[in-house]
Amino acid sequence: MKLAEFNSADPAAAQATLRPCIDISRWVEAVAGARPFTGRNELLEFAAQAANPFTPAEVEAAMAHHPRIGERLTAASTEASMSRSEQAGVDPADADAAQALARGNREYEEKFGRVFLIRAAGRTAPEILAALNQRLTNSPEEEDTIVAQQLREIAVLRLEGLISE
Repeated sequence: MKLAEFNSADPAAAQATLRPCIDISRWVEAVAGARPFTGRNELLEFAAQAANPFTPAEVEAAMAHHPRIGERLTAASTEASMSRSEQAGVDPADADAAQALARGNREYEEKFGRVFLIRAAGRTAPEILAALNQRLTNSPEEEDTIVAQQLREIAVLRLEGLISE
């Protein structure tokens, strides 16, 4: 979608465009409500700070939409398509990496009670696995902060892919 089209869309349509980026209503409403943006960079900069900080409840609700790293969503939704694209660096044919990620995902879920989340775009399976192993050493409080930041990075990355000048 072109920025001019996004700027002139009715509020419901603008919000519907944003929701696949991150399903946090306060963020969606803030970004849609700040229109019009004079340029794409202004939009992305605003989105990077909108609704900051996310509440724990917002983070947990948004996490429900994220698959485990290494798992491919098969749904035809915009969000599933974005997730597949973001995880392009994780080769499902690499059995060793897949097993290591599955093992790390289980350990992470046991420790933190949610799926491991990382902005996977542009990262390889070994890079993601290294980050996963490092983050397993974090406290729950440290991890809460990191997860919220990763959600924000993913949202902005997805928005960047949706809106063009």
